Amino acid sequence: MIDLVVAGGGPAGLATAIHAARAGLETVVIEQRTGPIDKACGEGLMPHAVRQLALLGAQPAGIAFRGISYFDADHAVTALFDSGHGLGVRRKTLHAALLTEADRAGVKLVHAKAGPLTQDADSVSVNGFRARYLAAADGLHSPIRARLGLELPTAGTKRWGLKRHIAVAPWSDMVEVYWSDDPGSGEAYVTPVAPDCVGIALLTSRQGGFDEHMAAFPELRDRIAGFAHEPDRAAGPLRQRVRRRVAGRVLLVGDAAGYVDALTGEGLGLAFAAARLLVDSVAADRPGDYEARWRRATRRYRVMTAGVLRAGTSPLRSVIVPAACRLPRVFRGVVNLLAQ
Repeated sequence: MIDLVVAGGGPAGLATAIHAARAGLETVVIEQRTGPIDKACGEGLMPHAVRQLALLGAQPAGIAFRGISYFDADHAVTALFDSGHGLGVRRKTLHAALLTEADRAGVKLVHAKAGPLTQDADSVSVNGFRARYLAAADGLHSPIRARLGLELPTAGTKRWGLKRHIAVAPWSDMVEVYWSDDPGSGEAYVTPVAPDCVGIALLTSRQGGFDEHMAAFPELRDRIAGFAHEPDRAAGPLRQRVRRRVAGRVLLVGDAAGYVDALTGEGLGLAFAAARLLVDSVAADRPGDYEARWRRATRRYRVMTAGVLRAGTSPLRSVIVPAACRLPRVFRGVVNLLAQ
């Protein structure tokens, strides 16, 4: 019997496996896809995520950014980070760096689809592996979470994310957020990810293609007009409510553990931090500790993201950027609370 099976070989799953292997736990990752995997992602790691990435030993090539700038049609405001720089890095580049570290740590990677699992008081079995625990890192719409009955209904407006890479040199050392007054049009996030590339992520509650949504951000649309781009990617609905993150010897991590919104950009940082908490609980043979520790570690993100999201889908939306301009210290404080 091995110590830990990780279902899902994305960044959250690999981070869990790396920490587990370095803690002396025999670890296997089950992932159907091969090679570095791309997905719809803002690709901007906040300073907290950069520090978590350093703990994993991964060093992906990317572009450092100094803070966040918000724009609407008439206003602009910037908040610099107090606790180090962020890092814009392409998702495939990040994934490749984590695969390298997982191999270096001695993690066994099996390319297969995680099948049905069974568990008893002492172990979990899946795909012919019997382990003391299983970490479900199988994504936003986790099949394992669904099979275990851990999902909760999601009310309110559904939001989706779309991503496109543009072949243009970054024009700013900030992540730029373009804010539409129309709640349905959402926000556009511009992240420098390489010397010759920026990533643009759109968060929206409306259906439609990337170009259609860009009509809500004419200044940004005109700036990137004519430059080559890669195929678009999409993900959603983003909001995922979870009953709990522990079911017997199965523990949820990453997006599978629940998700509020990509609006504040802390998904990967929280996933990396939660991976360490999960491994600590498994190493101590105390899976029940993970739920409380996960809630404490993510509380600030969940409360602040939910608050901004509520304001962004209410009549207050049109005053958010103007208010940030009038109160720049408050804006900087909020940004740095999320970046810590």
